[in-house]
Amino acid sequence: MDSKKLSEYVGSKIREYRKMRDMTQKELGMALGLQANTISSYESGTNKPDQEGIFKIAKALDVKVDDLFPPITGIASNNEELTIKIKRVPMLGSIAAGEPVFADNHCEYYVEVNNDTPVDFCLKVKGDSMIGARIYEGDIVFVKKQPMVENGHIAVVLIDNEATLKRFYKNDGGVILKPENGKYQPKYYNEKDFKDIKILGRAVFFQGEVK
Repeated sequence: MDSKKLSEYVGSKIREYRKMRDMTQKELGMALGLQANTISSYESGTNKPDQEGIFKIAKALDVKVDDLFPPITGIASNNEELTIKIKRVPMLGSIAAGEPVFADNHCEYYVEVNNDTPVDFCLKVKGDSMIGARIYEGDIVFVKKQPMVENGHIAVVLIDNEATLKRFYKNDGGVILKPENGKYQPKYYNEKDFKDIKILGRAVFFQGEVK
């Protein structure tokens, strides 16, 4: 399926689930911090939300991310067969959204995602320090491996073999790992401490807990 058809399909599913929830475009936009005309552009397929936006829309509509995408195989309205390529992303254990926890590298199982999704592995979230970013305990965070991230991005950071999920900021004096929950304080690491910190990657998108 080409990009235009995929955008149209995703838009049609957003519209379908929005109407099932008896929500207007304005109401969905307010839940997402967006204008109604942005929702309209998503639903028409003229504009496509990014990966984080897809996650937020799925949360707002109370559906799984996969519900907004075509099935792996199916029949299009023009009777053309749709084939969605997938890849298996390793689940490498748990990550703390609270106090750091041990980063278990044992692969428990794999999660299937669209082949063009730029992620390399995923982890299950523990704790509540990122709830302001709508990341809750039990959610799955999908991560793109990279040794550095831009300030303000959500990163998976390894500190003395313990992994944590926080917003990352770096300045001349060191590094700040900032939670998204007022009951937790940001943690500061000076330049010396930073030598013991390793960025595993950037959080690309999140998926709600599958129950």
